[in-house]
Amino acid sequence: MFDFGFWEFGLIAVIALIVVGPEKMPALARKAGLYAGKLKAFTTKIKNEINDEFETEKLKEAVSFSEESSSISQSLSEVGGISDIIKQEGDKVINSLKDEK
Repeated sequence: MFDFGFWEFGLIAVIALIVVGPEKMPALARKAGLYAGKLKAFTTKIKNEINDEFETEKLKEAVSFSEESSSISQSLSEVGGISDIIKQEGDKVINSLKDEK
């Protein structure tokens, strides 16, 4: 998360020991650990919520795409029905022309 190495952590511990003193150091370390845990849990929760929101958006896009595809499919079937009617009328015209000969 913060990319602390051993030497950085050791330097912070020595400075904290000098500033706070040896009597209060265990309580401070415990409190720092608790806050670090809470911070990690908070960031994990936020990350999961953001991922869930992205998944919701992806699902909405998929539903929208599906609706558009069904609309296009319906339009194509209507066009197919019209082409059948045109073909039937064309056949009638051809048959009537054959009958006139």
